[in-house]
Amino acid sequence: QVQLVESGGGLVQPGGSLRLSCAASGSISRFNAMGWYRQAPGKQRELVAIITSGRTTNYADSVKGRFTISTDNAENTVYLQMNSLKPEDTAVYYCAAKRRLQFDYWGQGTQVTVSS
Repeated sequence: QVQLVESGGGLVQPGGSLRLSCAASGSISRFNAMGWYRQAPGKQRELVAIITSGRTTNYADSVKGRFTISTDNAENTVYLQMNSLKPEDTAVYYCAAKRRLQFDYWGQGTQVTVSS
């Protein structure tokens, strides 16, 4: 059973930074990709960033240049560094793991609120 546990969310002022962490139970190298999604109130869940096993990254247009996804395989952890945060970044952020064709495993989510 794969478990993903997010941490690092919280309240931050516009322009501030946060780093989210996602700790996996077991090696993340067994997955084809790891990703971060988010869901704001009343909106659909959207992909924020993805990193493949080959370290290729891709980002939603709304976060390009501000967010960075990375992995630490030794620690079985995925990170999302978020800079220059905006109120529209407010959402619950979820970590996900893809074994083959789709994201099969999900964390419980961590709340990020950007407000003055």
